[in-house]
Amino acid sequence: MLHNKRILLIMGGGVAAYKSLDLIRRLRERGMQVRAILTRAGAEFVTPLAVASLSGEKCYSDLFSLTDEAEMGHIRLSREADLVLVAPATADLMAKMANGLANDLASTALLATDKQVMLAPAMNVQMWNNPATRRNVETLQSDGVLMVGPDDGLMACGETGAGRLSSVEDILASVDAFFTSENALRPLAGKKALVTAGPTHEPIDPVRYLANRSSGKQGYAIAASLAALGADVTLVSGPTALSTPASVKRIDVERATEMAQACDNALPVDIAVCVAAVADWRVESEQSGKIKKTSDGVPPAFTFVENPDILAHLSGLATDRPALVIGFAAETDNVLKRAKDKRQRKGCDWIIANDVSPSSGIMGGDETSVTLITGDGLEQWPQSSKTEVAGNLALRIVDYFSSLPS
Repeated sequence: MLHNKRILLIMGGGVAAYKSLDLIRRLRERGMQVRAILTRAGAEFVTPLAVASLSGEKCYSDLFSLTDEAEMGHIRLSREADLVLVAPATADLMAKMANGLANDLASTALLATDKQVMLAPAMNVQMWNNPATRRNVETLQSDGVLMVGPDDGLMACGETGAGRLSSVEDILASVDAFFTSENALRPLAGKKALVTAGPTHEPIDPVRYLANRSSGKQGYAIAASLAALGADVTLVSGPTALSTPASVKRIDVERATEMAQACDNALPVDIAVCVAAVADWRVESEQSGKIKKTSDGVPPAFTFVENPDILAHLSGLATDRPALVIGFAAETDNVLKRAKDKRQRKGCDWIIANDVSPSSGIMGGDETSVTLITGDGLEQWPQSSKTEVAGNLALRIVDYFSSLPS
């Protein structure tokens, strides 16, 4: 299974870079092909000649190499790999990744890749614990990036704590696990998931539409978490300003009818998570020109029609019904009662209830407080980031499929 798997190894700057030489050797012993990008800082600790000798491939480092870039080197390197492994992943490299910067070959390849990225961080303990690094780590994890470590221990600077590069054995185990579908890192490998996210925009005329305050953050975080656990994820998204999570196929739509059609086109899937705040109604007759004020001051009258109920439709399918259908109930009052009623009415397996009343301050924010409602009862989760909620839900989905008869 591991023979001829292709690894793009990106080596950042730091004393721990010397371990990457042994990592290259051990990866090749497993039959993997290794190409390496050595950053300018990394070359202060290990030499390109050593990297090339161990990998059996040219060591890449220059974004503006005339020979390499004539062949679109940063694109080719990032796309021809089966896994992009960053070891050591410095605070600088992680910050570039989290913010979409691309000013050298390593960061450009990371931004251009369509493959899974795995990071093995290594840095001083204070750098690892710095709020900026913590924010970057959360962003990267929400984007679906895998993390190995860091470990606790004595560092070259003499300080002790979290930030030490994981052992070569631990990194190898994570790489082995990534390529093995029956493993703890990718327990949803082989499963297909459909996630809806964001608002829908229902046009009134060429310049106006009906919408809501959904940011799409929760749906995107769930898509990222499912993909990180190995699922083949299709994200059907209404209009948002968010980036597509790693390893996720994204389909952009505007209207509820378009979202419903995109969901049908994505079937069959094993998991459907309907997070999108789909508009319940749309204007029956969209105006072809901008509606103007009248001299009598009378506002226009609209006739509304009901939009497709995507959650109820997926839950009620006679064929191709997902094995697990999960809905969201964003309510402003009687939250749990309304969510329970919605679960029964829609026919979904689980529903996530969250309070979006004005006093909660949650709608569109980065944190949320939810209750998972299943056929077995309620699970109230403490207020936390939407990334954490997504991770918890993804693990509950893993538990669900693990409990099914094989």
